[in-house]
Amino acid sequence: MNIEQAKEQVRKTVRAYALKDEYGNLRMSAEKQRPLFLYGPPGVGKTAIVAQVAGEMEIGFVSYSMTHHTRQSALGLPFIHDEVFEGKEYRVSEYTMSEIIASVYRQIRATGRHEGILFLDEINCVSETLVPAMLLFLQYKVFGQHRVPDGWTVVTAGNPPEYNRSAREFDMVTWDRVKKITVEPDYPSWRAWALKEGTHPAVISYLDLHTGDFYNAESTVSGRSFTTPRGWSDLSEMMRLYETAGEEIDSCLFEQYLQDERIAARFGEYFRMWSEYESGYRVRDILTGHTAESSLSRARKAEMDERCSLINLLLSAVHSEAEPLLTERKALLEIRELIKNGSAESAEEKCLGRIHAGVSHETEAVLRKAILFSRQFQDPQTYRRVFMNERDRLRSQAGVIREHMENIFRFLEEAYGEGNEILLAVTGMTSDAVTASFIALYGCDGYYRHQNILQFEEREKKIDQMIDELESD
Repeated sequence: MNIEQAKEQVRKTVRAYALKDEYGNLRMSAEKQRPLFLYGPPGVGKTAIVAQVAGEMEIGFVSYSMTHHTRQSALGLPFIHDEVFEGKEYRVSEYTMSEIIASVYRQIRATGRHEGILFLDEINCVSETLVPAMLLFLQYKVFGQHRVPDGWTVVTAGNPPEYNRSAREFDMVTWDRVKKITVEPDYPSWRAWALKEGTHPAVISYLDLHTGDFYNAESTVSGRSFTTPRGWSDLSEMMRLYETAGEEIDSCLFEQYLQDERIAARFGEYFRMWSEYESGYRVRDILTGHTAESSLSRARKAEMDERCSLINLLLSAVHSEAEPLLTERKALLEIRELIKNGSAESAEEKCLGRIHAGVSHETEAVLRKAILFSRQFQDPQTYRRVFMNERDRLRSQAGVIREHMENIFRFLEEAYGEGNEILLAVTGMTSDAVTASFIALYGCDGYYRHQNILQFEEREKKIDQMIDELESD
């Protein structure tokens, strides 16, 4: 399954395992709660799936890689103490608390969250001495003499042996103690996530045209060549940092993250053209409605891959404008609700408490902006005025962004008429959670004018699918 489907399976399992009866006891005992095992190639996003679920559900999260753990660090160290049995004193060995279990309790103490996820990565790479203990843990959630607290779901992950020399294939006894979820690379679901995370538009635009390069692994005479979702994400983040620092982005950077020389070179050439498109088409002029005739002429003559890149450039520009506005809007509404039930100072404390306990990246951005808003609301007498001013400012800013979106459709209509380019723009805005949310809140006439194209295309696909099914019958 893809990463979005895997996320939903993790989320459902965490909710189900945390259910309690009328007496406050878990409906399913810890012994019957099979740990989830995310199984798939490296770099596909297994760790990110679990971290995102914990952040979105606002529950605790503790992560460990099992590759470096010995029997002693996982189970705890033995110590001797005296006990009396039937009137006679004996020396008895016990174990200190496992480092892993202790980390869960520290997380509970630090955050106050009694439900969470304990994530153990690379569990099929543990040392031979730790294998029996891991089998016991999978069944009873116990390391040494200490058990994972109730309310904490165990999620594990590992790579197939063909990708990791130190990995071993599970035997039947182990497989029968886990919930196996096979995670496969899937570009559409990763793309939806990447848009929300602010992945560099050049990366997304390139992969739209070269989907086969999203995940690639093959053996060559010079060794293993591969590209992974993790590699593309990390490369994107570094590209953003280079741009912020004013550093030149060159092919040397691509080769550090894309472990396939052909793909690194191909992306390097594409990025050079992407940068030229950005300046050559004067994207800012198109957004503001001051399109040069030279841009229109070039757009009409361009090959399809250049047209796709241009559309992605335009959509990326309005995404970058709409995202901070939506964050500010959510923050303003958040702080309004918090202040209703307390002071601005207590609202700030609540926001900081949630951030410290762990939330999703999106929620953290909202909460940090809410803290900044709260500092403007220290005086109850000015609260309403400040709130109304901020609300009006956001509405005015939204009007500018809406006009920019409208200008994109005007440009595409003038350049291509009712061609597939319009469909690409509508589809892009629909699949991007940021622009889709913006349009739902503030509207966009150009989008509404052409939305029926997307609906018609979907109807055509359904009709074609029905015909195929009938023919196969």
